[in-house]
Amino acid sequence: MTRPPLDPTDAFAELGRIKLDENSLDDVLQRVAELAKRALPIPVEVSVTLVRGGTGHTAAFTDELARDLDERQYAHGRGPCLEAAASGNVLSVPDLTADDRWPDWAQRGRQAGVGSSVSIGLPIQEAVVGALNVYAHMPHAFDDDSVSILKTFGAYAAVALANAQLYDSTATLARQMQEAMTSRAVIEQAKGIIMAERRCSPAEAFTILSKVSQDSNRKVREVAQALVDRAARTSGV
Repeated sequence: MTRPPLDPTDAFAELGRIKLDENSLDDVLQRVAELAKRALPIPVEVSVTLVRGGTGHTAAFTDELARDLDERQYAHGRGPCLEAAASGNVLSVPDLTADDRWPDWAQRGRQAGVGSSVSIGLPIQEAVVGALNVYAHMPHAFDDDSVSILKTFGAYAAVALANAQLYDSTATLARQMQEAMTSRAVIEQAKGIIMAERRCSPAEAFTILSKVSQDSNRKVREVAQALVDRAARTSGV
């Protein structure tokens, strides 16, 4: 079901109310695309391009049409959304029938019924850049007011995307640290078991663990976990 348009100010407010700690990065990107679509007074389809390591992908989209036109650009390594992402600028294609910068992409767009497009560069961080891509069926669909709305929205979107990226990275780091702490705890438990059985030092216990790890081609943590599990079964815990 098509949702009603939003006043741009309300769309910006909605964007600011997104709780990054309660939404995945993909969910945030999808919300950005949906709000951008509703912020304009004309029928459009929207996508969000992210470029990492020179490779672009569509992280969110409001319709298959937008994703298809994005992917056409990725396949050829050039196009308005990629150039906007790389430069961080606004790249407008007022009339796909009169634009010869990307003929293959423009032809695909015309066949899909697209008349014009605007891509707003979203510089997120050094390793990741992006673009907010807006496609309209009419040529010359984006007047100065529409472009102004999109530029302002793009600034909000860039902040939201950057924060989501930061939160996602922080959450990943926290998970990795938790896994490392759990791994260390298991290894310390296993060392304690070996020390009790062999009456050896902590260093000698770790040497024994390492040797079993090498001989069995398993990680030290896996060997330690197996030892702890065996001890638990033996003790009836």
